[in-house]
Amino acid sequence: MDRLRTAFNKMVNSERYSRFTLQPEDGGGTHMEVTLSDDPVDHAEDQDQDQDQVRVRSGPGSLSSPPQHRSRQTLCFMALGILLIFTIGYSVGYVSHRKPEGRKEEAEVQADAPPPPPPPPAPEAQMDWKDVSKLLSQKLTSRAFEETLRDFDVPRRSAGSEGDARLGNQIFDQFEKLQMKPWTDVHYVPLPAPDGERPNRVLLGSEVFLPQGYLAYSATGSVPGKLVYGNYGRQVDLSVLERTGVELRGCVMLLRAGRLGFPQQVANAAAKGASAVLVYPDPQDYSYDANTPLYGHVHLGSGDPYTPGFPSFNHTQFPPTRSSGLPAIPAQTITAQMAAAFLKKMGGPEAEVSSGFKGGIPSAAYTLGGVENATVEVNNVLVAKEIHNVFGVIRGLIDPDRFVVLGAQRDAWGSGSARATVGTAILTELAKAVSQMVQKDGFKPKRSLVFASWSAGEFGSVGATEWLEGYVSSLDRCAVSYISLDGAVMGRGSLAASASPLLYGVLESAMRDVQSPLGSGSVYDMVGGATWESSVLRPMSLEDASYPFLASSGIPSVSFHFTSQNADSYPYYGTTLDDMDHLGYETNHRSSEMAAAAGRLAGAMALRLVHDHLLPLDVSRYGGSLTKAVVQVYKRVTALTQLGQLEGVSPDWMNSARGSFQRAAAAIKTAAANIDVRDKEACRILNDRIMRVEHNLLSAYVSPVDVPFRHLLLGRGTHTLAAIAETTDMKLLHIELALASWSLQGCANAMTTDIWDLNNHI
Repeated sequence: MDRLRTAFNKMVNSERYSRFTLQPEDGGGTHMEVTLSDDPVDHAEDQDQDQDQVRVRSGPGSLSSPPQHRSRQTLCFMALGILLIFTIGYSVGYVSHRKPEGRKEEAEVQADAPPPPPPPPAPEAQMDWKDVSKLLSQKLTSRAFEETLRDFDVPRRSAGSEGDARLGNQIFDQFEKLQMKPWTDVHYVPLPAPDGERPNRVLLGSEVFLPQGYLAYSATGSVPGKLVYGNYGRQVDLSVLERTGVELRGCVMLLRAGRLGFPQQVANAAAKGASAVLVYPDPQDYSYDANTPLYGHVHLGSGDPYTPGFPSFNHTQFPPTRSSGLPAIPAQTITAQMAAAFLKKMGGPEAEVSSGFKGGIPSAAYTLGGVENATVEVNNVLVAKEIHNVFGVIRGLIDPDRFVVLGAQRDAWGSGSARATVGTAILTELAKAVSQMVQKDGFKPKRSLVFASWSAGEFGSVGATEWLEGYVSSLDRCAVSYISLDGAVMGRGSLAASASPLLYGVLESAMRDVQSPLGSGSVYDMVGGATWESSVLRPMSLEDASYPFLASSGIPSVSFHFTSQNADSYPYYGTTLDDMDHLGYETNHRSSEMAAAAGRLAGAMALRLVHDHLLPLDVSRYGGSLTKAVVQVYKRVTALTQLGQLEGVSPDWMNSARGSFQRAAAAIKTAAANIDVRDKEACRILNDRIMRVEHNLLSAYVSPVDVPFRHLLLGRGTHTLAAIAETTDMKLLHIELALASWSLQGCANAMTTDIWDLNNHI
C-alpha cells in the first residue's frame, strides 16, 4: 500500500509522460502522445504550451486530431478515480488474502484448545426387578436348605462355648469361599450362669425345690415373702390383685410365662413392691412335659448390662457401670410340676371370674395367695466370655458405603433349631445366592449387603448391641436397614411381622413377590389380602432381635416369623426342646420348605433395598402412628388444662411439629416422584434425607446409659409420646412435652434439609 501511495504521489506531483494509444480494430488508427504538466501557468501561456507540447502523429490512413486541453479539475477527477480503483482493488485483494489466514488461525486455536468432552456413556443396563426376584427364587430351593440345616444342627451352641466358636469359624470359611472378605468383631462380656457349688433354690415350707433352668441377670440373694399368684404379670393382672386386696409389697410373685417377656414381667412385679419373682410354663399355654426347665434373661434392655451405652471391647477404660434395666429383685424359673405344688398351697381369695387367671393345672384352684411363705434363693455367677460376631459383605457398585444388614444369632440354650439354626441357614444360603447372582448372572447391586452372625443373642442381643455401640457414629449414617432372621420359621400357616413404618411398603412388596409355602398364590394372598397390616403386623417388643437397631440406633428394622395357624409364638423357645423334631412337628415336617420361603421373603426385602435407585422407604407411613400418638397427648394435655391441673402448657406446640413432619414427608415424596433417577448425585442426596428420618426420631435429650431405647414413638421411657400421654407428674409432663415437640420439629427440619426453607412455628 505504501509503494502504491508513493508512486501515485510521484505521478501527481511531478511531470509525467503518458501515452494513450487509440487504434481501431482493423489495425489503423491514430497514435497520440500527451505530456501532462502540473506547473502553474496563466491561461495564455497554457494555450501556447499546449500547442508546443501536444503532438499528434499520424500514420498511414489515420486522421489527425487537433490538440485538446484538459483542466486541472479533470485531472483531479482522474486521479481520484485511479485512487479509488487502487483502493478497491487492494481491499478486495487484502480480504481475499486474509480469509485463509483466518481459517488457519482458527484451526490453530482449535488445535490448541482441549478436545471436546466425550459423549456421556450410555446408562448401564439394569436387571429388571422381576428378573432379580425370579433369579433369587430359583437359587433358594428347599433341597439346598435341607443340607444347610443339617450342617448347622448341633446339640450345644451356648454363647462363648467351643460349639459357638466352631459355628462361627464355619460361617467365616463359607463367606471366605464366596469372596465376601469376612471379618470378625470380638467382645469380652460377663455372662451369668448357675453356680455349680451353690445351686439356685426355692423353699416352700419344708419343701426344697432345685430348678435346673435360670434367668440371666437376676439379682442374687435369698429373699422370703408371701406367695402370690399374679397370672401373666401384666398391668391389668396386677390391678386385679390390688382390687382384691392382696398385699403385693414384699411378696414372692408366681407368674406364668407368656404374653410378656421375662424382663417386663419382673419389672412390673418390682414396681408393685414384690421381693422376688417365680415364672413357670402353664400347661394351658405350653403342652410339653411338666418337668421341662425354662431359660431366659431379665435385663430390661439389650447388650452387656455392665457396659451400657458403650462397647465391651477388651481393656475398655470405663468406670464400673450398671444398666438401669437390671432388676433389683431375684427372679427364677421353675417347672410346671413345681408350680402345681405351689398353686395347691396358695390359698387366699379367688380371682374375678372374667380375669382369665384360671390356668391348665387340673388340681390347682388358682387362688391369689398371700397366705403361705416362700423363699427364693438365686446364686448365679458372672463368667467372662469371649464372643465373636462374624461378617461378610457383597459390595454395591454405586453407593458401596450404604448397606443393608441381614443378621441371625447362632447361639442357643440347647440345639436352638428355630432360634438359631434356621436363621443361620437362611443367612448363609442368601449369601451364597446373591454372590452367584453378582458373579455369574449379572446382578449389580447399587448398595452393599452385610451378612452378620451374632453371638450371645440369648442374653438379650448382646453381640448385636455391642457392635451397634462400637460403631454407632457411622452406622446411623450408613446402615439403610436391618433385617432380622431370628425365629423366621416357627410354624406353618401364618405370618407375623414387626417393622418400622418406613419398611411397611418394602414388606408388602416382598409378600407379593414371594410364592406362598402353602401352595398357589403369594405370601400376601396367604395372610388376608387387603387387611394384611392388621393380620400381619405386631408391635415391636423388647424381645425382638431387631428392636435395638430401631429404638437405640435409629436404623429402620424388620423381623418376621412364619408361625402355626392362630399362634404368635413358638412354644419351645427358651427350652432344650427347640430341636429339629419339634420344629418339624410345628411345620408339618416341611422345615426346609418354610426356610426357603423365609429366605425368599428376606432376600426380596434386602435386594429391593439395594436394587432401586431411590430407597423404597416410605416416610409418609409414619403419618398414621404419629398422628395417633399426638392425638393422645393432645387429649391428655387438654383434659388436664380444663381441670386446672396444668397451666401454661399448650398441646398446639406438638401439633405444629406434627404438621411440619407431615409436610416434610410430603415434600420428600414429591421430590422422589419428580427426580431424574439417572442423576446419581441427586439420588444420593435424597436417599440420605430419607435415611436420616429414623435416626432423627431418637430423642437427643436422654442418656443412652439410662435410657437406651430413645425412639420417640417406639422407644421406652418418659420421653416417649405414649409415656407423656400417661404421666401424672405435671412438671415432668411439661418438660417432656417441650423436648418431644422440639425433637419432632428437629426431625422435620432435617427432612427439609435446606436451611433457607426452614420455618419453626413452635
